[in-house]
Amino acid sequence: MAGAAESSVVRGDTSTYETVAALTVGLAAVLFFLGLAATVELVSITGTLAGLPTLTTLGLLLVLMGAAVGGFGLASYRGIFPTDPRASAGFVAAGLFSALWGLVGALVAAETLGLGPVGGAVGGLGLAAVAFFATALPREDIGSTLPAGALAGFFGLVFLLGIIGPEWSWSPSNFPDAQSVTFFARTVAPFAVMASSLVVGWAAAKAYGGFGARGRHLGAYLLVYLNAIAIIAVLVALVAFVVFKGLGPVTEGIEVGLGVGPATTIGLFGFGFDVVWPVYWPFLMNGASLFADITGVFPAIVGTAWLVVGAVVLAVPLGVGAAVFLTEYAEQGRFTNVVEVATNALWSTPSIVFGLFGAAFLVPRFTPQPQKSLLAGMITLGFMLLPLVVITAREAMIAVPDEYRDASAALGVSKWGTIRSVVLPAAMPGIVTGVILGVGRIAGETAPLLLTMGGGSFVPAGQRAKVLNNFQLSWSPPFVTNPELTQATTALPYQLWQVVLTGTGETAGVNDVLAFGWGTALVLLGVVLAFYAVGIATRQYFRSKLSYE
Repeated sequence: MAGAAESSVVRGDTSTYETVAALTVGLAAVLFFLGLAATVELVSITGTLAGLPTLTTLGLLLVLMGAAVGGFGLASYRGIFPTDPRASAGFVAAGLFSALWGLVGALVAAETLGLGPVGGAVGGLGLAAVAFFATALPREDIGSTLPAGALAGFFGLVFLLGIIGPEWSWSPSNFPDAQSVTFFARTVAPFAVMASSLVVGWAAAKAYGGFGARGRHLGAYLLVYLNAIAIIAVLVALVAFVVFKGLGPVTEGIEVGLGVGPATTIGLFGFGFDVVWPVYWPFLMNGASLFADITGVFPAIVGTAWLVVGAVVLAVPLGVGAAVFLTEYAEQGRFTNVVEVATNALWSTPSIVFGLFGAAFLVPRFTPQPQKSLLAGMITLGFMLLPLVVITAREAMIAVPDEYRDASAALGVSKWGTIRSVVLPAAMPGIVTGVILGVGRIAGETAPLLLTMGGGSFVPAGQRAKVLNNFQLSWSPPFVTNPELTQATTALPYQLWQVVLTGTGETAGVNDVLAFGWGTALVLLGVVLAFYAVGIATRQYFRSKLSYE
């Protein structure tokens, strides 16, 4: 009976310990996202939070969290709760804490105590050494929790004592021009909160798992999850910010009704017809005109669409063909290794390099007098897209099991027939994924367009790139010509660059240039997402075909 009672007490204590540790992990996650929200000013450092000044609330939570995680380590060390710590927290944790505490020590010694650069270096190295040995030498429960709890407690006291207040600022005295670099509370405090929350959450997760292997896994999972969620949150915040800024200009003056929209001519090889849209969306349907109430971006949308279409038409056949040769025909060896390294290097090449190549090699070759053109922009972006298509298509084909090829060969199908009917259909979802990623990059590129294609920043709607309407047949090579491809035009990234960075717009009748720029950014985002949607739908189609078959 005594043993049963003792087991019941231990289970109850362990449950309480895990509950408090789980609450601390949750508090760390909440503080991390509060710090993230403060970096984008969704939470005001100068305002209030939970009825108290924001920094006071954050300071109290940091002190509470630091005391709790330190208590976990001490309770584990004293054997109050059953845990399984290792002999040391490890050199990785020791290096992390030594870096954090070394930075704190250097700043305090150099700036707060006024010891200068040499004193700051000595103070930082000294505190870093203390933190390293305090983490690496003790048992895991002490080495993981006490340095983390001390860091959170330190920043919490800094906020509570008003050392860093809402109006705090710091201009480092060691910079050549001290006034050129200034740190404010709205920048420093959120990052201090996020750093403290990450290390304390990691230590609390290890305590919740009883340290040892399970605790290390839980701590690593927490860091991965928090960072992944933070990345997604930042992405959502960026999109939401662009939507918030650009939705007003984009939706201004929309009308719905029969015959309210402008007439658009759609044709091919000189034959066409007019389409009257039942919706009048000025920002999307207008260009620059003195007679239009609202200046729009229709020519830039058309230019962007043609750029992406031309790049995809150039890059996909060449890229997939190269991948087929490298995967199915070429003997794997030094040549294929060199090609793989080269394609990876090309995909990592800055876009301005492709732009310089286009300006030096492509632009002079399309017209008697060198001038920027839509065709030069298409080919330049096609070359940018080509390496990713080769890489993803090759990886997708390598992932196709060899059993598929062997089964097809056993049925008497030729090698090319196997590639066409077995390998390519199975690899198509991966190929489409690569094209989607590439289109997302090239659709927003600006530097290559500045050097190869850029036309006017504000173009009338009637002067858009009418590629379909201008194809001409002839009896001499190249048999099909299109003067529109050799003309300079505009695109959304190019127009956004000119509007925002050069201040162009007043002469085109734009009253609020900044609002017009945000509207253009929102339309560009929508165009990129539309290409993504088409690519994702295509990928799902091929996947459904594979599943059906």
